[in-house]
Amino acid sequence: MLVHLQIRNFAIIDQLELDFAAGMSAITGETGAGKSIAVDALSLLLGDRADSSVIRHGAKSAELCALFDVSALAPVQKWLQERELMPPDTVPDATGLEC
Repeated sequence: MLVHLQIRNFAIIDQLELDFAAGMSAITGETGAGKSIAVDALSLLLGDRADSSVIRHGAKSAELCALFDVSALAPVQKWLQERELMPPDTVPDATGLEC
């Protein structure tokens, strides 16, 4: 489960931090507020390709960070361990982590 998303200097977003609680979350806002940009940032974090055009005008770089809690997702834990992205015997939640 996505628990935190942090975006800096990405497209029109200067800085944005979103925290998600258990259950359903909805991102709402007026046209042009950046809802789709937040989804695009998450897509990049999950492997989509990007180029320098996504960097906010006037900034040197963009920063994206997402924290996930996979403690209840055994198949995800196995996948991460098989790729040596999560050590065995690790508590796979985002408690205490920061972007």
